[in-house]
Formats: sequence, structure tokens, C-alpha cells
Amino acid sequence: MKNKTVSLIVVILLSLPSLAVSQTSGKEKQVRQAVQSFYDGFGRVSEYTTDDWNHINPFGGRTRGRDAVLKELNEVHSTFLKGVSDTIEDMDIRFAAPNVAVVTVTSRMSTFTTPDAVRHDNERHIRTFVVLKRKVSGAAIARTRSTR
Repeated sequence: MKNKTVSLIVVILLSLPSLAVSQTSGKEKQVRQAVQSFYDGFGRVSEYTTDDWNHINPFGGRTRGRDAVLKELNEVHSTFLKGVSDTIEDMDIRFAAPNVAVVTVTSRMSTFTTPDAVRHDNERHIRTFVVLKRKVSGAAIARTRSTR
């Protein structure tokens, strides 16, 4: 009887990690969708960003607030980044709290030339996102930081 009880406990304990992985994968899917929305465009930005969006661009400039960040992003994407692709190569997700994820994304940008006439060929970028789960509508990006 004792061996059966121990066996049952072992079976239960072995099944717990798969339950946690299942719950985590659902959370990770929501986080991935929020980050992918950033890469897909800015048309529905209010759905996946917070008002206090804090953005650090690849050149080290810092912009605060959704409206100001969008203004800056629309300017660069309508000028020297127009038509430039940015493709995710890897996405690493770590949960800082049950409803907060820190996401590190490695992506590759197609060739572009900055206003100072510097050509950037097939450049790899790293961005860090802080994604939080909102009670109403899924996940939201609160902060992004970019590096080259």
C-alpha cells in the first residue's frame, strides 16, 4: 500500500511541470502576439501599447509617451526607413511577474541609409520589450529599447 501511495505521489508530481508549461505557453503566445503587432505596423497601436510608452531608439534617443513615440516612428518610417523590412529571428520571453514579461527580440533589418548618409547593410538589431497583461484586452507593450 505504501509503494502505491508513493507511486501515485510521484505520478502527480511528474505531471505538474506539464501543467505549468501548458499555462506558460498560453501566456507566451499572448506575449508573442503583442510583440509581433509592433513589427507588423502601427495601425492599431492603441490596442497593444500603453499611454506611458517609453521608447529608446537604436541611436540612443529616448522618447516618452505613446503620441510622441508614434510621431517619431511615423517620421522615420515615412522617410529613411520607408520600405525597410525588419524580420524577427529570435524571441526570448521571461516572466518577471505573472502578468509582466520581459522580451528580448533579435531581428534583421534590410539595407537602409540614415539621414547622415551612413549605409546600414543587413543589420541585426536587439530590442527589449516590457509586456504587461491588461485585464480588458490582452497584452500591451509598455516600454521598448533598441540596440544595434
